[in-house]
Amino acid sequence: MALETKLYQKLSQQLVMTPQLRQAIKILQVSRAELETLIDEELAENPVLEEDQDVEDAQREQPERTHDQEATEQAVADPAEWPEPTLQRETTNEVEASDRMGEIDWKEYLDNYGNDWHSLGASNDSDDEKRPTIENTMVRSSSLTEHLIWQLRMAGVNPIEESIAAIMIGNMDKDGYVHVDVEDVAFQTGQDYDLVDGVLRRIQDLDPPGVGARDLRECLLLQLRAEGKEDSIPASIVRNHLGLLESKRYDKIAKDLGVTIEEVVGAASYIATLEPKPGRNFGEGDIRYITPDIYVQKVGEDLVVTLNDEGLPRLRVSNFYRRVLGDSETGDAKRYIQEKMRAAAWLIKSIQQRQRTLYLVTQSIVRFQREFFEYGISHLKPLVLKDVAMDIGMHESTVSRATANKYVHTPQGTFELKFFFTSSLQKADGDEVSAESVKERIREIIAQEDPKHPLSDQHIAKMLASEHVGIARRTVAKYREMMGVLPSSKRRQAF
Repeated sequence: MALETKLYQKLSQQLVMTPQLRQAIKILQVSRAELETLIDEELAENPVLEEDQDVEDAQREQPERTHDQEATEQAVADPAEWPEPTLQRETTNEVEASDRMGEIDWKEYLDNYGNDWHSLGASNDSDDEKRPTIENTMVRSSSLTEHLIWQLRMAGVNPIEESIAAIMIGNMDKDGYVHVDVEDVAFQTGQDYDLVDGVLRRIQDLDPPGVGARDLRECLLLQLRAEGKEDSIPASIVRNHLGLLESKRYDKIAKDLGVTIEEVVGAASYIATLEPKPGRNFGEGDIRYITPDIYVQKVGEDLVVTLNDEGLPRLRVSNFYRRVLGDSETGDAKRYIQEKMRAAAWLIKSIQQRQRTLYLVTQSIVRFQREFFEYGISHLKPLVLKDVAMDIGMHESTVSRATANKYVHTPQGTFELKFFFTSSLQKADGDEVSAESVKERIREIIAQEDPKHPLSDQHIAKMLASEHVGIARRTVAKYREMMGVLPSSKRRQAF
């Protein structure tokens, strides 16, 4: 059989991940805070891109409207019939007009903008008045490590002790527990064991109380020592009966200590006020508040979806670059401006597409979960990405990206969009119920139980079965653990 080379033609289609497509996918799945950061970066890097101040000024001149009024106005138009935004049409015209652009007239540019650059370094009284007062200036909170080192330096430790303390603090977790042995630090630094142990004791005397402990028992004892209760009943319980305290065996503890059960219960209540994680208030970073990407509000008998555009700048391509470019021959400056204008136009289009996709996905969720928005979590229905994707004619991956890191404000509270996609459990009558609804029912049952006689997981499963929800005991235990609820043996209260 002879081998020969032949030439064939084949027509096929394939998806090419262009940089523009990657950017559109990224913009679709980022959170609102990340989108604001991304826009700020693009505004700083792309000279062609600018905020549409005319739109913002017009919005400021208009009287403030409530979300209900905005929702009512937006509900008039069908989202399927939305016209293309004026901002995008202007951008497209500017990109097409860029073919007629020439070299930049740098003289005109410097005449218009040169003075602004030099004025940045100037300072006058009016600038000082505009600056925020010192009490309104944001500062970064100190970490646990910085807080401890500052205290040690204020106490006047010598360089050798400071190097030992640095190793100890460096091996401390975010809760304030040390995860290194004194022997290992002594071997690593070549210092005496008693010196290293003494440095650890000094760390344990610092604020917050309980920091530098190696386990929970030592952490609680350090706090009791700081309060002068080393020889109290709570200290004896922590020192010798922490396991029995965890299982609430108050009768056994009272018998071993020779005290009454009432004294043990009082000591247990006091121990519960101690901090098991003394470092939890440090090193967690700044508090991040959730800003809803979209609102769902009830207007009359209708549920209206409204995008939250507050805080997102309205972008446009700068008209300045059309004025400064003439009809001269093609040059590097012209190609640079054309590239930046195409990038700006694609960014604006990607943001608009993100907002439109988010709107359509939320509208579909509202149609599927209408009872939830009116009555609460107990009426949440099973829902998967495929249901919403088929409803709005998009791919499941697009719906997944659109719901990632997005939050919606509803009459029932603020929820992540992923919250509405839940698995289902089969009921005895053939219907399906959402797993989140079952969790909420388990939470209600536990909240209504007798604290002296808490319900076991098996008993809760039987109660759900009487409500036609078939669920195994191990599933109840799994849901209970997911909600952070203790088992019945640890929920029991003696009095």
